Amino acid sequence: MRCIQCGSLKDKVLDSRMSKDGTSTRRRRICVACSYRYTTYEQIERTELQVVKRDGTRESINREKIYRGLVKACEKRPVTVDRLDRAVDEILLELHKDNLSEVPSSSIGPKVMAKLREIDPVAYVRYVSVYRQFEDVGEFIREIQTLEKRSARDPQQRKLFKE
Repeated sequence: MRCIQCGSLKDKVLDSRMSKDGTSTRRRRICVACSYRYTTYEQIERTELQVVKRDGTRESINREKIYRGLVKACEKRPVTVDRLDRAVDEILLELHKDNLSEVPSSSIGPKVMAKLREIDPVAYVRYVSVYRQFEDVGEFIREIQTLEKRSARDPQQRKLFKE
């Protein structure tokens, strides 16, 4: 590292620590030439993920677009902003796990739907209705029935009422 005080390339690492979230390393350094102390952060450089749209055009993945979609679906629902932030991070992490430089836009929607199903069933139905372009009430009813069937089959689901 180049010292910001004198420009020397000779330094010594005094201390290294992992960040709380484990995504970067903090290093405390001292310049051998002038004894100036400074801190650097090291983290993995990810390739910019490209989204391939239906028409074949490509654009960089936009975290804000995913976040806005989640916020819109969860509008007036008891879901915290922090939970939505975590959901976006989890979705992006899943997309990066495949180690691809490009992902089709059609693969993002299902990941968002899966996260919303975990977070809030009403927000999930809202998102699905827009994503799948529901045109009549019957489609809403069918989606809600499949959602209820999934939760009924879930062994983790607690019994709320005694029979």
